[in-house]
Amino acid sequence: MPRPPARTLPAGSPRRTPSKTLSEHDTGEPVTGPGGGLARLRLAVQYDGTDFHGWARQPALRTVQAELEQGLATVLRRDVALTVAGRTDAGVHATGQVVHCDVPRPLWAEQQSRLVRRLRGVLPPDIAVPRVEEAHPAFDARFGALARHYVYRLADGSAGPSPLRRSDTAAWPRRLDAAAMDLAAALLLGQHDYAAYCRRREGATTIRTLLRLAVTREDGDDGSGTVRIEASADAFCHSMVRSLVGALVAVGEGRRPLDWPVGLLARTERSSEVPVAPAHGLTLVAVDYPPDAELAARAEVTRARRA
Repeated sequence: MPRPPARTLPAGSPRRTPSKTLSEHDTGEPVTGPGGGLARLRLAVQYDGTDFHGWARQPALRTVQAELEQGLATVLRRDVALTVAGRTDAGVHATGQVVHCDVPRPLWAEQQSRLVRRLRGVLPPDIAVPRVEEAHPAFDARFGALARHYVYRLADGSAGPSPLRRSDTAAWPRRLDAAAMDLAAALLLGQHDYAAYCRRREGATTIRTLLRLAVTREDGDDGSGTVRIEASADAFCHSMVRSLVGALVAVGEGRRPLDWPVGLLARTERSSEVPVAPAHGLTLVAVDYPPDAELAARAEVTRARRA
């Protein structure tokens, strides 16, 4: 499917560059301080990732960040820099993405009652912002998060995925043993170095705390079959969820024993034996945050751990 051309601001619209400071362990997202007459906004964001080259802005490529920042600039008539909870890869979807940004308080007062409706009018149909609210000044969509929750869907029935779920469900040609996959998944929980399952980024740690990895089967009365994999962690490194899915699928097909995925945790580098599951089966469904009184402390702990 051809990708639509990038939109531009209407003629005469101002393009202001927001003031921001980049963290040494951050790539392209602002570390903004509260106050200074600014209101910190929390946006709930949903998107079909099929036609996007991921979340993060990239030159000459269509990304969720670029489209959303362009839509906000059109409505607010000023550039707005977004900080996101989870930078999803190309083709990955979201129903529970969270971002924050800072805007002048008078502008927020002017737009508060109509911002969601106006964004609907300027955003492309594969992005939605169902809710915008003022957040606590210490709220940080990325560093304040306690956990990210993903769901991966695999259709292993003979008919493949339902036509209405083909965008967010990967077709699999062989029947999978979901019970065996779930047993293998349980062995992976806890805090570990998941280097074998990650595409390493310079200066980034691959140590994570995997809170949930569960596999269930959802078979329909019509003979269709879907395997649902739920993954939750304090954070995920690049391609980690899709690599975990790939390892569990190898168990589900009977090609690998139950203890093979956990055995890979002894590796210190990305394992070439682990297949990466297709991107379009993965959806970010929710992000958890602590109470307002604990936001600042949580962000400081997370920044220190990432460094």
